[in-house]
Amino acid sequence: MRASASVRVLQYVALAGFLLFLGFPVLWIVSASFKSSAELNSLTASLIPNDWVFTNFAEAMDRQNLLNSARNSFLVAVCTMVLGVILTLPMSYALARLRGKLRAAGTVWILATQVFPQILIIIPLFLVLRTLLLNDTLLGLILVYVTFTLPFTLWMMQGYVAAIPRDLEDAGAMDGAGRYRVLLYIVFPLLRPGIMATAMFTFVSAWNEFFLALVLLQSPELYTLPITLRSFLGAEGQTQLGPLAAGAVLATIPSVIVFAILQKKLTGGMLAGAVKG
Repeated sequence: MRASASVRVLQYVALAGFLLFLGFPVLWIVSASFKSSAELNSLTASLIPNDWVFTNFAEAMDRQNLLNSARNSFLVAVCTMVLGVILTLPMSYALARLRGKLRAAGTVWILATQVFPQILIIIPLFLVLRTLLLNDTLLGLILVYVTFTLPFTLWMMQGYVAAIPRDLEDAGAMDGAGRYRVLLYIVFPLLRPGIMATAMFTFVSAWNEFFLALVLLQSPELYTLPITLRSFLGAEGQTQLGPLAAGAVLATIPSVIVFAILQKKLTGGMLAGAVKG
C-alpha cells in the first residue's frame, strides 16, 4: 500500500511538472501582454508585471486591424474544417475497407504527399491558383489548406474506421439496411471521436498556418491573423513586444474555445461509441 501510494504521488508530481513545462510559455506570453515596452526591453525578467499595462490590447486591435484578420482566419479555418471532414469521411471508409490496387494507390499517395516540403511546390501552386483566378482570395487559400491537411486526416480517420468491427455492418445488412443506411446509422455515429479529432486538427492547422497565407495573399484586407501579427515588426527591426504579445493572446482565444467545444464532444462520442459497441 505504501509503495502504491508513493508511486501515485510520483505520478502526480511528474504530471504537474509536465503541465508546468507546457503551460509556462502561455503564462509568459500572457504576462508579457500586460507589460510596458520599457519593462519588456529591460534585462531583468519577471513573470508578474511591475506595472500593469492594459493599452497593449487596444493598440493591437486598433492599429493592426486585428478583428478583420481574426474574421478572415475564422472563416478560413471553419471552411477548411468542414470541407476536410466531408471529404475525409467517405475516402477514409474506402481506404480502410477496400482491398487491392486502389487501396495501395491511396496509401502511396498519402505517403508521397508527406515527402515534399511546402516550399518546393509553392511556385507551381501559385501559378495554378493564378490560372484559376483564385490567387489572393480566401477561397483559394481554403482549397490549398484542405489539400495539404487531407492526407494526414485521411490517414488518421481510416484508423478509426478500421477499428469498427465489420460484424456491425454485416448485422445491419442482414436486417435489411442498405449500404448508405449502414454508413449513416451504424458507422458514422461510431466515428464521432474520429470526426472530432479530424475537425480539431484541421481547424488548428488552418488557424495557425503562416507560410502559405503569406505567399498567396497580397491584399491587406484578406490577411489572416499570423500575417497580421507579423506587422508588429516595426522599422529597423524594432518589434512592438507589448502589442505583439497582446495580439498573440487574443489570437489564441478562439482556437482554445473551439478546441474546448470539440474536446467535449470528442469525449461524449467516445463514451457513446463504447456503449454501442
